[in-house]
Amino acid sequence: MEHLEKVSTFQEFVQIFSQFGNEMVEFAHLTGDRQNDLKSEKKKARMAASRAILEKCTMMLLTASKTCLRHPDCESARINKEGVFQRMKMALEQVIEIVTDSRLNGEHEIAPISIYNGIREFKGKVEGLRENLYFLSKENLSTMLEVILEHTEDFTDSAYTSHENRERILELSNQVKMELEQLVSVWIQAQTQKTKDIMEDLELAILKTCQCITELKRELHNSATTLASDLLKYHADHIVLKALKIAGAEGNLEAVAEYTCKLSEQKEQLVETCRLLRHVSGTEPLEITCIHAEDTFQVTGPQIVSAAETLALHPTSKIAKENLDVFCEAWESQLSDMSILVREINDVFEGRRGDRRAYLSLPRPGKLSGNLKTLKPVKLDAEEQAKISKLGLELRLLTSDVDSEAEKWEDQENELVRHGQTMSSMAYTMYLFTRGEGLLKTTQDLFQQAEVFAAAGLKLSSILHTFSNQLEDDDKPLLLLEIEKLVPLSQQLQITSRTPVQGKTATFTKVDTCIQKSKAVMIILSQILPICCTLLRKVSNSYQSEICKYINNFIYYYFSQLIWPSNASL
Repeated sequence: MEHLEKVSTFQEFVQIFSQFGNEMVEFAHLTGDRQNDLKSEKKKARMAASRAILEKCTMMLLTASKTCLRHPDCESARINKEGVFQRMKMALEQVIEIVTDSRLNGEHEIAPISIYNGIREFKGKVEGLRENLYFLSKENLSTMLEVILEHTEDFTDSAYTSHENRERILELSNQVKMELEQLVSVWIQAQTQKTKDIMEDLELAILKTCQCITELKRELHNSATTLASDLLKYHADHIVLKALKIAGAEGNLEAVAEYTCKLSEQKEQLVETCRLLRHVSGTEPLEITCIHAEDTFQVTGPQIVSAAETLALHPTSKIAKENLDVFCEAWESQLSDMSILVREINDVFEGRRGDRRAYLSLPRPGKLSGNLKTLKPVKLDAEEQAKISKLGLELRLLTSDVDSEAEKWEDQENELVRHGQTMSSMAYTMYLFTRGEGLLKTTQDLFQQAEVFAAAGLKLSSILHTFSNQLEDDDKPLLLLEIEKLVPLSQQLQITSRTPVQGKTATFTKVDTCIQKSKAVMIILSQILPICCTLLRKVSNSYQSEICKYINNFIYYYFSQLIWPSNASL
């Protein structure tokens, strides 16, 4: 990196970056293996954040450096490039800290501040009074609540918290203070008078205090996640980014300045939202992911601005245009990551913890495709990894959609839902490949996984056909239509995964096609599961109705035999 920072000619840059790119790919695989080996979930999250920075910054570094070399006197281009180097250096330092289990410069790690942690500890202490009335002081408990309520000011003071949420948070904050005062009063009595009535009053006070603090936690969660979801929907069309690109290409510095203000406002909204999400994340790894998202928006916003200013100053420069595109894609990618983060936070809050069924088995080389055995295993280089990562994020979002639909099924052991979850896990391993993580290390691994995934798609279509035979004629067309889409897509993916290719470009094209086809299969799967869930309930209700009808007829026949035996007939 030091050599890259100091290069002054294109020839020198190309030579050094080529070597740097290969080293970064190897580094990505090494850190991916290390991440899988780490025991601490917190360290895994920190490593994942560092690797995400390095992965995205590698592509940024390429275009930012080329832009700076093409326009050496452009101040905004220099600022843009220096920002990338600084971000990468910080990420590398964090990797070193994790691997060596130390803090650079003897610094102590600052634990993230989370309201959830405070509430969890507070409830634990309150409930502990049932076992021991003397293990802490009332001052200790009051101080803990004061700290929690102090942090709720991040919500009530935020300009982006709705009036209704703010009023409800303040109301619950006052209520929990009153409940604690009542608890302390009864607690003091219980220390001297351990009568049955006093102990019952203490139990009631404990329950009320815990219930109230839980309601406060729920309100904070709803406030943060609703804000995040609304913000993500509002910015889904990327109007400001598109406008900046147009203004830059037209050389319109005035328009660039205007949209820079709008992007800065958007950045502040997202940064503030990440801070609120951190409070309600529920686990340390998700807290770290929130902090990473906050930092990414904080840094990427100004980098987009400097890239747009460079293009506005040099509107005919192809590399300046490409550079702005790369930074805008990084922003869009972080928005996608934030969408996943909100879902995972909701999973934790609802008790699902975002766990996924592990799909760890890889096909043995040559088990399905003999022509793959002789291919040389290839790893993607840094540029290819950066290109495929956006597609991988889309695949990740689809696995989340499928998992959410699968969780709605009452019968989790149903063959349809189990097969859907298995396919989702396969797709997830392919997503990890696009990040240089997980069990799929080479392109050959990916192609073998894609073939297994395609076979699973064909198997699913067979299961769906069997299920369709249980349906009424009016209910079949919608399901059969989806099956008709699934079969050819699975077959195309199967053919693609089995087709041998040679050369770097052809291999990458095959990787891209496999991910694209897998994504298309997952889109159909995400649509099929809710359809089948609805139809299954309908079939079940119809069956129950028939059973009830049979039982009613039986009862009627039985009693008619008792009352009118001479007239009874079947």
